[in-house]
Amino acid sequence: MLQPPDAPPEPMLLPASVLYATSAGLGGSGLDSTSLEGALAAQRMGILGSAICYPNRQREIPRRSVKSLQYHPVRFLSALGSKDYYAAKKRCLDSAAEHALQSGAYDFFHGWSGESFRSLIEARSQGIPSVMDVATWHRNKGRVKPPETKTERLARLSDRGWKDWRKHLHPTRLQHLTEYDLADVILVPSLKAAETFRIAGISPEKLHYVGRGVDLARYQPAEQPPEIFRVGFVGALIKRKGLHHLLAAWKKLALKDAELVLIGTVHDEIKPYLSELATDTVRVIGFTSSVQDELRQCAAFVFPSECEGFAKATLEAAACALPIIATAESGDAVAHQETGLLIPANDPEAIITALQHLQQNRDQAVTMGQAGRERVEQFFTWDHYRARMLHGYAKAMKK
Repeated sequence: MLQPPDAPPEPMLLPASVLYATSAGLGGSGLDSTSLEGALAAQRMGILGSAICYPNRQREIPRRSVKSLQYHPVRFLSALGSKDYYAAKKRCLDSAAEHALQSGAYDFFHGWSGESFRSLIEARSQGIPSVMDVATWHRNKGRVKPPETKTERLARLSDRGWKDWRKHLHPTRLQHLTEYDLADVILVPSLKAAETFRIAGISPEKLHYVGRGVDLARYQPAEQPPEIFRVGFVGALIKRKGLHHLLAAWKKLALKDAELVLIGTVHDEIKPYLSELATDTVRVIGFTSSVQDELRQCAAFVFPSECEGFAKATLEAAACALPIIATAESGDAVAHQETGLLIPANDPEAIITALQHLQQNRDQAVTMGQAGRERVEQFFTWDHYRARMLHGYAKAMKK
């Protein structure tokens, strides 16, 4: 059961100088916006010593308090391909945070999972309290696994030194697990994410729920729902987010006076499904900076993802008073049968049943959407997120 966060903790319970490190940017979309709000939690409380990031797209935190790696030489490695390049960026950030902690200027460290191995070791060696943010789930994704993968073991036994330099860019599963051990508090984005950590044997006392937030001024309900049953989806158009199941369900359902609007970057893996399953009632918008305008033209929102930290698109849809069909794996935006409908992951038939229900009960759908807006106002503004973040800091300080 979610509870509204308390007011921020008393200053005496908080650190004096926080080092905040993220391989994302400060400001923008996706994780960049979440990273900014995390840094602002410390900045507005007057305890941000410095933030290390890549792009710095904001103006509230003074430039003297931000070390941007946007023009670091690691950017020349972009030709490696996205996976190796992002791994290189994270290693570079970790090294920068480690050296910053060695300066002795900070009494608290806030890092992110998969990019804080060396900096968390440094914080622990100095006795500096730390929190680690988690973008998604535990590395084992809710399963019991050995600390080293078979691929990692074979690679280690056949290591060819410098010829295998690319594989050393990526953190191993053991390094991920060590990060979990080193951090005093792990900041989890959703109830499902917390569950994956408990399954892995991590004490609930070490976990701290922060959720996510949404800008209520930007995302607002339309004056009237559309006449046709227009359903929206926002996010990268990939299989992990269940888009292929949504397309299959939509084609089989063949609703009249209905439209499915897909908002997000089209990835190669989904193109065959779009070619095979997309009907003339499917409209692919692609990436847009005006997501709020598209959502206000919808009657419902669907997000059947199989794995997310907390899909902020669901909060944006809820803020626009849309009833939501989503999986529990997508986050905590939906209260079942109150603000929308929860469905199992990877289940096209469940998507069909939920879509039929909302299409045939438009008045109930409107009521659900209104309740969703109220739920966001109560639990999921960025003010709520920042307050929960600071309580996580206070929890780490007690340890």
